[in-house]
Amino acid sequence: MSRFVLITPSTDFDNRLRQAVAGGLQGGVQTFLTNILPAGPYDLFAQLNQEQPEVLILGPEVAIDEALRLATVLDVQVPDLTVLLVSEPDPDLILQAMRAGVRDILSPSADPAQLRVLLERACQSFASRHRLDQPRQAESSKGRVIGVFSPKGGVGKTTIATNLAIGLGKVAPMSVVVVDLDLQFGDVASGLYLNPEHTVTDAVSPAASQDSLVLKAFLTVHPSSIYALCAPNNPVEADHIAPEQVTRLLEQLAEEFQYVVVDTAPGLPEIGLAAMDACTDVVWVTAMDIPSVRGLRSGLDILRQLDILPEGRHVVLNMADAKCGLSVQDIESTIGAPVDVSVPRSRAVAFSTNRGVPVLQEAKKDSAVKGLNQLVERFGPGGHAKSQRKSHRRVVV
Repeated sequence: MSRFVLITPSTDFDNRLRQAVAGGLQGGVQTFLTNILPAGPYDLFAQLNQEQPEVLILGPEVAIDEALRLATVLDVQVPDLTVLLVSEPDPDLILQAMRAGVRDILSPSADPAQLRVLLERACQSFASRHRLDQPRQAESSKGRVIGVFSPKGGVGKTTIATNLAIGLGKVAPMSVVVVDLDLQFGDVASGLYLNPEHTVTDAVSPAASQDSLVLKAFLTVHPSSIYALCAPNNPVEADHIAPEQVTRLLEQLAEEFQYVVVDTAPGLPEIGLAAMDACTDVVWVTAMDIPSVRGLRSGLDILRQLDILPEGRHVVLNMADAKCGLSVQDIESTIGAPVDVSVPRSRAVAFSTNRGVPVLQEAKKDSAVKGLNQLVERFGPGGHAKSQRKSHRRVVV
């Protein structure tokens, strides 16, 4: 069986792709040396005479509009097939490709080493999207739902959430969605410099809750190869969104994306508790001040009593400053848990937040970037963050 299928009239690109696969990837390559694309999956698979491949590469000298048309059809009819497009990327094309279901864009001039990295990433995308028939296997193949929480406001929670999503987008492009569940005063849209046409209000509608294709149409594409689902434009709309709708929304997104990053409102509102119940991992954010640290300790104590703490717990010390009068050891002894990641106070982060361009979206050298990348690495391939899905028991007190 050929793991990779390439359609292109370019023999040069075909040779480089085969070198990339031979350099350390399992499976073969089947190439159609033509610029004529099949009308749909039936025509494609009829030519292959084999089981479905993992990755389809639409190579150089293939008409972009035809490639996007085919990708759209395949995204609907064969959603677990990973489609790659070979073209010089530009912002407009990236947005069109993401909407069409293309998982990554490769440069026509990429060398075999670069192609091998992209193909490995594509195979990971296929593995995360491929749904097996057995219920237990299907459950384990769901994406990770990473909630970002803080009992106190003003600690940079949205900054952490948006940068985490951007960083994971580099690991799994077009397989990450960030959801703003601070339904009254969410800042994900401004943090990503987005003006969304649709919001969470649309995403929890009956039509979207019954059809994931409708739900995906309500997501907003970000140029960094991630999706966003932003908070309602009118805070009043938050009153019409129930915890049960949020639970359903996160379940749907986990079935479609490798990573679902959830930004939440400060404190522990009912919507936040519903989100936490759906999370595989929780990132706790605290600043380096006594009110924030005490708030986190109280919040953790409450959740332990309710027995709804997910196994994957990660504490982030944001805006860390050795001159503030507290030490990391003081914070750890107060909250009764280790600090996993420290993100130093940074002017670059503050500036990027005001611009609506997360600091991880740009290739900046800054002390905070190192800490943010450490957080991303906890969830990337080979990361040591726990990934077990835990059944939570809600206790009413």
